[in-house]
Amino acid sequence: MTTDVQQLTREIETEALLLDQIRREIGKLIVGQNKLVERLLVALLCNNHVLIEGVPGLAKTLTVTTLAQAIQASFQRIQFTPDLLPGDLIGTLIYNPKTGDFTTRKGPIFANIILADEINRAPAKVQSALLEAMQERQITIGDHTFPLDDPFMVLATQNPIEQEGTYPLPEAQVDRFMLKLKVTYPSKSEEQQILRLMASSSELPRVTTVINPEDIRRLRRKTEQIYLDSRIEEYIVNLVDASRNPEAYKMSIRHLIQYGASPRATIFLAKAAKANALLAGRGFVTPQDIKTIAMDVLRHRVIVTYEAEAEEKTSEDVIQQILDTVEVP
Repeated sequence: MTTDVQQLTREIETEALLLDQIRREIGKLIVGQNKLVERLLVALLCNNHVLIEGVPGLAKTLTVTTLAQAIQASFQRIQFTPDLLPGDLIGTLIYNPKTGDFTTRKGPIFANIILADEINRAPAKVQSALLEAMQERQITIGDHTFPLDDPFMVLATQNPIEQEGTYPLPEAQVDRFMLKLKVTYPSKSEEQQILRLMASSSELPRVTTVINPEDIRRLRRKTEQIYLDSRIEEYIVNLVDASRNPEAYKMSIRHLIQYGASPRATIFLAKAAKANALLAGRGFVTPQDIKTIAMDVLRHRVIVTYEAEAEEKTSEDVIQQILDTVEVP
Protein backbone atom coordinates (compact mmCIF):
# COMPACT_ATOMS: atom_id res chain seq x y z
CA MET A 1 0.00 0.00 0.00
CA THR A 2 2.86 2.38 0.85
CA THR A 3 4.39 1.85 -2.60
CA ASP A 4 1.03 2.53 -4.25
CA VAL A 5 0.60 5.78 -2.29
CA GLN A 6 4.11 6.91 -3.19
CA GLN A 7 3.44 6.22 -6.87
CA LEU A 8 0.11 8.04 -6.66
CA THR A 9 1.80 11.01 -4.97
CA ARG A 10 4.32 11.25 -7.83
CA GLU A 11 1.46 11.26 -10.35
CA ILE A 12 -0.48 13.83 -8.34
CA GLU A 13 2.52 16.15 -8.05
CA THR A 14 2.43 16.37 -11.85
CA GLU A 15 -1.33 16.99 -11.94
CA ALA A 16 -1.02 19.64 -9.21
CA LEU A 17 1.08 21.75 -11.58
CA LEU A 18 -2.02 22.19 -13.74
CA LEU A 19 -3.96 23.46 -10.75
CA ASP A 20 -1.10 25.85 -9.95
CA GLN A 21 -1.56 27.32 -13.43
CA ILE A 22 -5.23 27.98 -12.66
CA ARG A 23 -4.25 29.73 -9.42
CA ARG A 24 -1.79 31.94 -11.32
CA GLU A 25 -4.36 32.87 -13.96
CA ILE A 26 -6.95 33.76 -11.33
CA GLY A 27 -4.27 35.71 -9.46
CA LYS A 28 -3.92 38.05 -12.43
CA LEU A 29 -7.25 39.63 -11.50
CA ILE A 30 -7.97 38.52 -7.94
CA VAL A 31 -5.87 39.92 -5.10
CA GLY A 32 -6.01 37.89 -1.88
CA GLN A 33 -9.05 35.63 -1.52
CA ASN A 34 -6.69 32.64 -1.62
CA LYS A 35 -9.00 30.56 0.53
CA LEU A 36 -11.95 31.28 -1.76
CA VAL A 37 -9.96 30.20 -4.82
CA GLU A 38 -8.76 27.02 -3.08
CA ARG A 39 -12.30 26.05 -2.08
CA LEU A 40 -13.63 26.65 -5.59
CA LEU A 41 -10.97 24.28 -6.90
CA VAL A 42 -11.94 21.73 -4.23
CA ALA A 43 -15.55 21.87 -5.45
CA LEU A 44 -14.39 21.57 -9.06
CA LEU A 45 -12.42 18.41 -8.22
CA CYS A 46 -15.39 16.98 -6.32
CA ASN A 47 -17.96 17.84 -9.02
CA ASN A 48 -20.07 19.80 -6.57
CA HIS A 49 -21.53 23.19 -5.69
CA VAL A 50 -20.51 26.16 -3.55
CA LEU A 51 -22.44 28.86 -1.71
CA ILE A 52 -20.43 32.06 -1.21
CA GLU A 53 -21.63 34.59 1.34
CA GLY A 54 -20.33 38.10 1.86
CA VAL A 55 -21.28 41.75 1.67
CA PRO A 56 -21.22 43.41 -1.77
CA GLY A 57 -17.91 44.48 -3.27
CA LEU A 58 -15.65 41.63 -2.10
CA ALA A 59 -15.00 40.20 -5.62
CA LYS A 60 -17.24 37.13 -5.16
CA THR A 61 -18.68 37.44 -8.64
CA LEU A 62 -15.36 38.42 -10.21
CA THR A 63 -13.62 35.39 -8.70
CA VAL A 64 -16.19 32.97 -10.10
CA THR A 65 -16.14 34.66 -13.50
CA THR A 66 -12.35 34.54 -13.60
CA LEU A 67 -12.38 30.82 -12.70
CA ALA A 68 -14.78 30.18 -15.58
CA GLN A 69 -12.44 32.03 -17.96
CA ALA A 70 -9.57 29.73 -16.93
CA ILE A 71 -11.65 26.67 -17.87
CA GLN A 72 -12.64 25.79 -21.43
CA ALA A 73 -16.30 25.33 -20.55
CA SER A 74 -19.62 27.07 -21.10
CA PHE A 75 -20.51 29.69 -18.50
CA GLN A 76 -23.72 31.47 -17.61
CA ARG A 77 -24.29 34.22 -15.10
CA ILE A 78 -27.85 34.39 -13.79
CA GLN A 79 -28.75 37.51 -11.83
CA PHE A 80 -31.37 36.51 -9.27
CA THR A 81 -34.03 39.18 -8.69
CA PRO A 82 -37.38 39.24 -6.85
CA ASP A 83 -39.31 39.04 -10.14
CA LEU A 84 -37.35 36.05 -11.55
CA LEU A 85 -39.50 33.04 -12.50
CA PRO A 86 -38.52 29.35 -12.55
CA GLY A 87 -38.98 29.32 -16.33
CA ASP A 88 -36.41 32.09 -16.66
CA LEU A 89 -33.93 29.70 -15.06
CA ILE A 90 -34.63 26.24 -16.47
CA GLY A 91 -36.50 27.07 -19.68
CA THR A 92 -40.07 26.61 -20.86
CA LEU A 93 -42.35 25.27 -23.58
CA ILE A 94 -43.23 27.66 -26.42
CA TYR A 95 -46.54 27.14 -28.23
CA ASN A 96 -46.54 27.42 -32.02
CA PRO A 97 -50.07 28.42 -33.16
CA LYS A 98 -49.37 27.46 -36.78
CA THR A 99 -48.55 23.83 -36.04
CA GLY A 100 -50.25 23.46 -32.66
CA ASP A 101 -47.05 22.01 -31.23
CA PHE A 102 -44.89 22.96 -28.29
CA THR A 103 -41.16 23.45 -28.68
CA THR A 104 -38.68 23.44 -25.81
CA ARG A 105 -36.64 26.54 -25.14
CA LYS A 106 -33.82 25.71 -22.74
CA GLY A 107 -32.89 28.20 -20.06
CA PRO A 108 -29.48 29.54 -19.06
CA ILE A 109 -28.95 26.71 -16.55
CA PHE A 110 -27.81 24.50 -19.44
CA ALA A 111 -24.13 25.32 -19.08
CA ASN A 112 -21.05 23.84 -17.38
CA ILE A 113 -20.57 26.57 -14.77
CA ILE A 114 -23.51 28.53 -13.41
CA LEU A 115 -23.00 31.71 -11.43
CA ALA A 116 -26.21 32.19 -9.45
CA ASP A 117 -25.54 35.79 -8.47
CA GLU A 118 -27.27 37.02 -5.30
CA ILE A 119 -29.31 33.83 -5.09
CA ASN A 120 -31.13 34.99 -1.96
CA ARG A 121 -32.72 37.93 -3.79
CA ALA A 122 -35.11 35.56 -5.60
CA PRO A 123 -38.15 34.00 -3.90
CA ALA A 124 -38.13 30.40 -2.65
CA LYS A 125 -39.83 28.83 -5.69
CA VAL A 126 -37.04 30.08 -7.94
CA GLN A 127 -34.35 28.91 -5.53
CA SER A 128 -36.05 25.51 -5.38
CA ALA A 129 -35.98 25.25 -9.18
CA LEU A 130 -32.26 24.62 -8.79
CA LEU A 131 -32.79 21.53 -6.62
CA GLU A 132 -33.27 18.96 -9.39
CA ALA A 133 -30.38 20.40 -11.37
CA MET A 134 -27.99 20.38 -8.42
CA GLN A 135 -28.88 16.94 -7.09
CA GLU A 136 -30.00 14.92 -10.13
CA ARG A 137 -28.02 16.88 -12.74
CA GLN A 138 -31.03 16.97 -15.01
CA ILE A 139 -33.85 19.34 -15.86
CA THR A 140 -37.48 18.48 -16.57
CA ILE A 141 -39.40 20.79 -18.91
CA GLY A 142 -42.92 19.61 -19.59
CA ASP A 143 -42.82 15.85 -20.24
CA HIS A 144 -39.15 15.78 -21.23
CA THR A 145 -36.10 15.38 -19.02
CA PHE A 146 -32.76 16.71 -20.24
CA PRO A 147 -29.40 15.68 -18.76
CA LEU A 148 -27.03 18.51 -17.91
CA ASP A 149 -23.50 18.72 -19.24
CA ASP A 150 -20.46 17.42 -17.38
CA PRO A 151 -18.95 19.25 -15.59
CA PHE A 152 -21.88 21.05 -14.01
CA MET A 153 -21.29 23.39 -11.07
CA VAL A 154 -23.52 25.91 -9.38
CA LEU A 155 -21.49 28.66 -7.72
CA ALA A 156 -23.98 30.84 -5.88
CA THR A 157 -23.30 34.14 -4.17
CA GLN A 158 -25.50 35.69 -1.51
CA ASN A 159 -25.54 38.75 0.70
CA PRO A 160 -25.99 38.24 4.45
CA ILE A 161 -29.59 37.41 5.32
CA GLU A 162 -29.82 40.46 7.58
CA GLN A 163 -29.69 42.79 4.59
CA GLU A 164 -32.94 44.15 3.17
CA GLY A 165 -34.60 42.55 0.16
CA THR A 166 -33.27 39.04 0.73
CA TYR A 167 -34.98 35.67 1.22
CA PRO A 168 -33.44 32.92 3.40
CA LEU A 169 -32.62 29.83 1.34
CA PRO A 170 -34.65 26.68 2.17
CA GLU A 171 -32.72 24.14 4.26
CA ALA A 172 -33.00 21.53 1.49
CA GLN A 173 -31.45 23.97 -0.94
CA VAL A 174 -28.59 24.93 1.38
CA ASP A 175 -27.75 21.28 2.07
CA ARG A 176 -27.17 20.69 -1.66
CA PHE A 177 -24.12 22.93 -1.53
CA MET A 178 -20.99 21.00 -0.66
CA LEU A 179 -19.31 24.08 0.81
CA LYS A 180 -20.52 27.33 2.29
CA LEU A 181 -17.81 29.98 2.23
CA LYS A 182 -17.74 33.30 4.05
CA VAL A 183 -15.78 36.01 2.30
CA THR A 184 -14.24 38.69 4.50
CA TYR A 185 -12.62 42.07 3.88
CA PRO A 186 -9.08 42.16 2.45
CA SER A 187 -6.10 43.30 4.50
CA LYS A 188 -4.77 46.86 4.09
CA SER A 189 -1.87 45.71 1.90
CA GLU A 190 -4.20 43.60 -0.28
CA GLU A 191 -6.59 46.53 -0.63
CA GLN A 192 -3.74 48.73 -1.79
CA GLN A 193 -2.88 46.13 -4.46
CA ILE A 194 -6.56 46.08 -5.50
CA LEU A 195 -6.48 49.86 -5.79
CA ARG A 196 -3.44 49.79 -8.06
CA LEU A 197 -4.89 47.03 -10.25
CA MET A 198 -8.50 48.17 -10.58
CA ALA A 199 -8.38 51.95 -10.24
CA SER A 200 -6.09 52.55 -13.21
CA SER A 201 -7.44 53.37 -16.67
CA SER A 202 -5.28 50.74 -18.38
CA GLU A 203 -6.72 47.45 -19.63
CA LEU A 204 -6.98 44.66 -17.08
CA PRO A 205 -4.85 41.52 -17.52
CA ARG A 206 -6.35 38.81 -19.74
CA VAL A 207 -7.01 35.39 -18.25
CA THR A 208 -5.81 32.44 -20.35
CA THR A 209 -7.73 29.17 -20.60
CA VAL A 210 -5.75 26.47 -18.79
CA ILE A 211 -7.83 23.29 -18.70
CA ASN A 212 -10.71 21.69 -20.58
CA PRO A 213 -13.54 19.38 -19.42
CA GLU A 214 -11.48 16.25 -20.14
CA ASP A 215 -8.69 17.56 -17.88
CA ILE A 216 -11.28 18.13 -15.15
CA ARG A 217 -12.64 14.60 -15.46
CA ARG A 218 -9.10 13.18 -15.29
CA LEU A 219 -8.33 15.23 -12.17
CA ARG A 220 -11.55 14.00 -10.58
CA ARG A 221 -10.57 10.39 -11.19
CA LYS A 222 -7.22 11.11 -9.52
CA THR A 223 -9.02 12.72 -6.58
CA GLU A 224 -11.09 9.58 -6.04
CA GLN A 225 -7.87 7.52 -5.89
CA ILE A 226 -6.43 9.55 -2.98
CA TYR A 227 -5.73 7.18 -0.07
CA LEU A 228 -8.01 7.58 2.96
CA ASP A 229 -6.80 5.61 5.97
CA SER A 230 -9.36 3.85 8.18
CA ARG A 231 -8.28 6.01 11.15
CA ILE A 232 -9.01 9.14 9.10
CA GLU A 233 -12.40 7.69 8.16
CA GLU A 234 -13.12 7.14 11.86
CA TYR A 235 -12.05 10.71 12.63
CA ILE A 236 -14.49 12.07 10.01
CA VAL A 237 -17.34 9.97 11.42
CA ASN A 238 -16.50 11.08 14.97
CA LEU A 239 -16.60 14.77 14.00
CA VAL A 240 -20.03 14.43 12.43
CA ASP A 241 -21.32 12.22 15.24
CA ALA A 242 -20.11 14.80 17.79
CA SER A 243 -22.47 17.32 16.22
CA ARG A 244 -25.36 14.98 17.06
CA ASN A 245 -24.16 13.43 20.33
CA PRO A 246 -21.76 15.93 21.92
CA GLU A 247 -22.13 14.39 25.39
CA ALA A 248 -20.45 11.20 24.11
CA TYR A 249 -17.32 13.31 23.55
CA LYS A 250 -17.52 15.07 26.94
CA MET A 251 -18.85 18.33 25.54
CA SER A 252 -21.61 20.30 27.27
CA ILE A 253 -23.07 21.88 24.16
CA ARG A 254 -26.22 19.80 23.64
CA HIS A 255 -28.39 22.83 24.50
CA LEU A 256 -26.75 24.79 21.66
CA ILE A 257 -27.48 22.28 18.88
CA GLN A 258 -30.92 21.92 17.34
CA TYR A 259 -29.86 19.60 14.49
CA GLY A 260 -26.50 17.97 13.88
CA ALA A 261 -24.89 17.28 10.53
CA SER A 262 -26.36 14.60 8.25
CA PRO A 263 -24.56 11.66 6.57
CA ARG A 264 -24.20 13.90 3.53
CA ALA A 265 -21.73 15.92 5.62
CA THR A 266 -19.67 12.76 6.24
CA ILE A 267 -19.51 12.01 2.51
CA PHE A 268 -18.66 15.59 1.54
CA LEU A 269 -16.03 15.89 4.26
CA ALA A 270 -14.20 12.82 2.94
CA LYS A 271 -14.43 13.98 -0.68
CA ALA A 272 -13.33 17.53 0.10
CA ALA A 273 -10.39 16.27 2.18
CA LYS A 274 -9.21 14.16 -0.77
CA ALA A 275 -9.43 17.18 -3.06
CA ASN A 276 -7.52 19.28 -0.54
CA ALA A 277 -4.78 16.62 -0.48
CA LEU A 278 -4.55 16.69 -4.28
CA LEU A 279 -4.23 20.49 -4.25
CA ALA A 280 -1.33 20.03 -1.84
CA GLY A 281 0.28 17.48 -4.18
CA ARG A 282 -0.24 14.48 -1.86
CA GLY A 283 -1.63 11.03 -2.56
CA PHE A 284 -3.07 10.58 0.93
CA VAL A 285 -5.32 12.46 3.36
CA THR A 286 -3.98 13.79 6.67
CA PRO A 287 -5.96 14.96 9.73
CA GLN A 288 -4.96 18.51 8.82
CA ASP A 289 -6.86 18.16 5.53
CA ILE A 290 -9.98 17.39 7.57
CA LYS A 291 -9.42 20.33 9.93
CA THR A 292 -8.76 22.67 6.99
CA ILE A 293 -11.98 21.87 5.16
CA ALA A 294 -14.35 20.92 8.02
CA MET A 295 -15.69 24.40 8.81
CA ASP A 296 -16.75 25.04 5.20
CA VAL A 297 -18.47 21.64 4.96
CA LEU A 298 -20.25 21.81 8.32
CA ARG A 299 -21.12 25.47 9.00
CA HIS A 300 -24.44 25.28 7.09
CA ARG A 301 -25.32 21.77 8.33
CA VAL A 302 -25.16 22.30 12.09
CA ILE A 303 -28.27 24.23 13.13
CA VAL A 304 -28.12 26.00 16.47
CA THR A 305 -30.98 26.57 18.93
CA TYR A 306 -32.63 29.82 19.98
CA GLU A 307 -30.76 29.42 23.25
CA ALA A 308 -27.47 29.48 21.35
CA GLU A 309 -28.54 32.63 19.53
CA ALA A 310 -29.43 34.21 22.87
CA GLU A 311 -25.91 33.39 24.06
CA GLU A 312 -24.56 34.80 20.77
CA LYS A 313 -23.17 31.41 19.79
CA THR A 314 -23.05 30.52 16.09
CA SER A 315 -22.74 27.18 14.33
CA GLU A 316 -19.10 28.09 13.72
CA ASP A 317 -18.50 28.36 17.48
CA VAL A 318 -20.02 24.91 17.97
CA ILE A 319 -18.02 23.36 15.13
CA GLN A 320 -14.78 24.90 16.39
CA GLN A 321 -15.36 23.39 19.82
CA ILE A 322 -15.97 20.01 18.19
CA LEU A 323 -12.75 20.32 16.19
CA ASP A 324 -10.83 21.28 19.34
CA THR A 325 -12.28 18.41 21.39
CA VAL A 326 -12.55 15.31 19.19
CA GLU A 327 -9.38 13.24 19.35
CA VAL A 328 -7.15 13.51 16.30
CA PRO A 329 -5.65 10.22 15.01
